[in-house]
Amino acid sequence: MLKYCRRKIIIILLSFIVLSGALFLTAIHSVSDKLSKTTRVEANILLVEGWLSWDALDMAYDEFTNNEYDHIVTTGIDFILHEYYLVSMNGYLIFYPPKMISPNNEIRSHSIEIDAYGELGGENSSQFNVFINDSLISDFSADRSKRKYMVKWLGKLTDIDSIIIQFVNDEIGDYGDRNLYVKGITIDNYMTIPYQGYSEYDISELDGKRRIVNNYNSSAQLARRHLVSMGLDSSEVIAIPGERVRLNRTLSSVLAFRDWLKISGIEVKGINIVTIGTHAKRTWMTYNKILDKKYNIGIIALPDNKARDSRTYRVLNTIREVIGIIYYWFILLPY
Repeated sequence: MLKYCRRKIIIILLSFIVLSGALFLTAIHSVSDKLSKTTRVEANILLVEGWLSWDALDMAYDEFTNNEYDHIVTTGIDFILHEYYLVSMNGYLIFYPPKMISPNNEIRSHSIEIDAYGELGGENSSQFNVFINDSLISDFSADRSKRKYMVKWLGKLTDIDSIIIQFVNDEIGDYGDRNLYVKGITIDNYMTIPYQGYSEYDISELDGKRRIVNNYNSSAQLARRHLVSMGLDSSEVIAIPGERVRLNRTLSSVLAFRDWLKISGIEVKGINIVTIGTHAKRTWMTYNKILDKKYNIGIIALPDNKARDSRTYRVLNTIREVIGIIYYWFILLPY
């Protein structure tokens, strides 16, 4: 009888835990959907948060070209420079080494190391080729481990015009998002050449048509260059960098946009803001608060691929955004 009672209690407890977990996940999904709600307004300004992925920026481009906007504004803080450059689409990361590269210019055997790693591992490691000038030198598979991939150059260093890293297997699936991260290149253990200021990125094809020069100073400028590389008139795309901060980056971007509006001379008929997923609610709330509801503001929440592919990410991200909304509402705003 005692064993039967214990078994019954255990079954009841397990049932309670399972039911509680199911109710919690249902509540999270409901909250996530509400935070990610899209509400467009009639607008002549499309505002794009500069930290968005390039896939999301492509969607913002479609939104702008398919609707009657006059301006597209990119926001984002001045860079706290990232160590590694995110190569998120197939393409060519081109390094231009300085001509005065080494005291060993006459030596005809040199080591060139690419400091890189991949987003994923195993069969989903990032594949890349290495070209020196126009010659394919080697190919590599980069997993999650940060390491240096070495090739040999048999010739003078002064004969090198470019070192090109071609990312070849970008894809998104149930396994995640394949990306390649490149910090820079090192020659003969003597000179390190970082991506910032010494590289350009050709999206898809090595033809200069969608080329981004990596000498930007803010995510706003980076997003603008991507949109211009897709074919938008440079006069239509306005980058508005915010003050560099480690916390409250959304607030910093909104304040910079508010100050720009005061001096822009643009008649605002409405503003639609492009962001991703559950961040939409906090972004929309912050713009309305800082701009004191002077303008009709809509929000466009693009799909969050990470939330789609990972239930754990969706749960944690939703909880984080709820905490962020409470923090912004009661502590930061009104500013």
